[in-house]
Amino acid sequence: MTTLEIPTLNTPRLRLRGFTEADFPAYRALVTDPQVMRFLGDGRPLSDIDAWRQLATILGHWVLRGFGLWAIEERATGSFIGWVGLLEPGGWPGFEVAYTIAPTAWGRGYAREAAGAALQFARKDLGRTEVISIIRPDNVASVRVATALGATRSHTIEFFGAPADIYRYAPSPTGAV
Repeated sequence: MTTLEIPTLNTPRLRLRGFTEADFPAYRALVTDPQVMRFLGDGRPLSDIDAWRQLATILGHWVLRGFGLWAIEERATGSFIGWVGLLEPGGWPGFEVAYTIAPTAWGRGYAREAAGAALQFARKDLGRTEVISIIRPDNVASVRVATALGATRSHTIEFFGAPADIYRYAPSPTGAV
């Protein structure tokens, strides 16, 4: 059996770490929540089995690409509060920084903090200069996160059957997010 080594990133308030089987109940609660899922994929909550498959896909992305999504853990409590990371599966519109936060943690700046750490990892550790986020036009909170991290709207695409805007992150000077 191969052990998957996913780097852990720490921010002042968060720990970004690899998913474990113990995360599944909290992950399932996140991706089966209609309020959370309205802007993700086709906008529908996942079934329990699809939640399991998606979690397996997240881990497989690390194996196949050497990067992927991290579980976000609040350092003060150890609670799972969402996911963040880097995606580029086959057929994707580009190298993406993506993030989802549980409703109980909304409005605290966690998405910006986590996405900023993932973006810095993409630039510093992976040498990526072309980074995007794919955001539904009505997802005002995600637009705020992306623009706060230096992204600007580039164009609109059809994505999972609905329009989505591509936000491109400006290349940053060495050491900056």
